[in-house]
Amino acid sequence: MPGTLFLIPNTLGPTDAVAGALNHVIPSQVQALTARLDYFVAENAKTARAFLKLVAIDHPLSKSLQEIEIAELNVNTPPGALAGLLAPLLAGRDGGLVSEAGVPAVADPGADLVRLAHQHGIAVRPLVGPSSLLLAVMASGLNGQSFAFNGYLPTDPAQRLKRIKELEQRSTRERQTQLLIETPYRNAAMLDALVAGCQGTTLICVATDLSLATESIHTMSASAWKSQLSAGKSPDFHKKPTVFLLLG
Repeated sequence: MPGTLFLIPNTLGPTDAVAGALNHVIPSQVQALTARLDYFVAENAKTARAFLKLVAIDHPLSKSLQEIEIAELNVNTPPGALAGLLAPLLAGRDGGLVSEAGVPAVADPGADLVRLAHQHGIAVRPLVGPSSLLLAVMASGLNGQSFAFNGYLPTDPAQRLKRIKELEQRSTRERQTQLLIETPYRNAAMLDALVAGCQGTTLICVATDLSLATESIHTMSASAWKSQLSAGKSPDFHKKPTVFLLLG
């Protein structure tokens, strides 16, 4: 009988290695379940081990970190290698798919593995933890009844501006909140592009370092953002994970 694939959430940023470090974002039951597994699939084995070290503070691991098996799944993993990642589960072993940050398979390369698990009759269990996208929707004040995640926009300025206008038009037409992310060192360029490309009345939310001590969430109209940026008052979001939202 196949094992179970547990979808294990991670923190959304640096976390101090102290007792109870994870409790504000990951339930104790999820940590305890994670601690009993000895096979994981992760985007990066090194950061997965760092996460397991945090878990181990309050929930001793079933094996030493050196004995725990961590296979990598990332943008460089060929599709043909996915079946091998599921082999331990097909042999009856439980395993965990752990995200680099937040929840697995959402803005994360694990979705293909989850789909393949279903095809092989492997039970999939999603576990509770932080999602930057849902936290951003919750805190934005924008439409939480209808929203869409669009990932990264083009880096070419002209193509990016075109895409922003398309998203704004869709948002206005469908009353749908549009979410997007950017490489953290380009956050300022993204906000500038949103302000330049959107109508003055369009609402823009900038949600940074969600669930962390440095969390910052601000929603204003594009015209209000323009005034603030012109006054030299930019958000403190350089090189910090940020979710951008707009509602036309």
